[in-house]
Amino acid sequence: MAAKVDVQRLYKVFGPEPEMAIRLLEDGKSKDEILQETGHTIGVQDVSFTVAEGEIFVVMGLSGSGKSTLVRMLNRLVEPTRGTVLIDGEDVVQMGDAALRSLRLNTVSMVFQHFALFPHKTVVENVEYGLKIRGVAPAERREKALAALDQVGLAAWADSPPNALSGGMQQRVGLARALAVDPQILLMDEPFSALDPLIRRDMQDELIVLQRQMHKTIIFITHDLNEALILGDHIAIMKEGRFVQVGTPQEIVASPADDYVAAFTQDVDRGRVFTARTVMKDAHPLDAATTPRAALERMRELGRSALHVIEGGRILGLVFADDLEKAGRGDGDLAAQVVSDYPSTPRDAYLNEVYAACVRGWPVAVVSESGELQGVVEPGDVFAALAGNGGDEANDTAASGPAAPATSAENGSATRRVSAPTA
Repeated sequence: MAAKVDVQRLYKVFGPEPEMAIRLLEDGKSKDEILQETGHTIGVQDVSFTVAEGEIFVVMGLSGSGKSTLVRMLNRLVEPTRGTVLIDGEDVVQMGDAALRSLRLNTVSMVFQHFALFPHKTVVENVEYGLKIRGVAPAERREKALAALDQVGLAAWADSPPNALSGGMQQRVGLARALAVDPQILLMDEPFSALDPLIRRDMQDELIVLQRQMHKTIIFITHDLNEALILGDHIAIMKEGRFVQVGTPQEIVASPADDYVAAFTQDVDRGRVFTARTVMKDAHPLDAATTPRAALERMRELGRSALHVIEGGRILGLVFADDLEKAGRGDGDLAAQVVSDYPSTPRDAYLNEVYAACVRGWPVAVVSESGELQGVVEPGDVFAALAGNGGDEANDTAASGPAAPATSAENGSATRRVSAPTA
């Protein structure tokens, strides 16, 4: 997929001789050394990244890391010192005044940390503002503004003053103002950081719901790793003006690039980061017509103590090796040994939800919305991922898809029976 936003080797230096400061950086001087020796401040240094259309790309870093400077360079509220910012292949850094104005009016909208609402205008007038600047007729811009307010659940407050709204509601007005111009790209600079924790989480959830409907390209700035993990399709960790790691939430948590990133991730609730998809394996289901003898042989080959049985694409349930052994290992009816009350989960369920399905120690069927078997999750793999063991394996799975099935000794699965089928 072609990048919607493509940033290459972007720098921002504050001071009268920025190129001199960049040369010192390239010679190995640190940000602090350059500040001390020259008085120049390195805001952003040699940052490159791409954002796909419809993706939420989160830049996470502590105060002073350069993240707000970075996002403001994307629409040139801050002028870059060096580098390229391509939006749909066109370099924003090289745009003239007219093209840049058009970009800000039509393509890119920004949502700020502080709501920046006009106190003397009503809520709907605030939302109309970008459309008014664009020259949209009053009736049309009110219609569009009301539609945007409806998207964020505030249509009933359209004619109220902003100070009649809570902080969370005011931030939703700011979001509606950005949405009203129907931008392709949203730049969001710590938009929820001024809100109390409960309202902040509600806003995060609302943004996720809205994004499912809007499919905007969003670049989101935050200092909160948990927020980054909740929202981001990809996350960049920023320190001292540069990116130290870029990856999916699962990659960041499972394989931190250095001690700096590891310090952020050590207390993360892994159950809210990893999903069934990240630990899912091939189910290797048995057809209902399989004989018990052939089923046992298959389990022996796979090192499994239980397998799912399907008929016409429908899951009948689980069969266990011990039950087949006790039934005589003959050529009887496999369906007679099927346990129909089997645990299941959707592939995008977080592991803290999957955990509840693991209580019996049985393999958990990963199923599609239509009930088709897509894979299997072994309880041992869930416990290992939650404990932080086997993080690299989970990360590999997330990157490349379901892994090949492991033997019971390798995956540590806890099935209903502990004995493996004999040859």
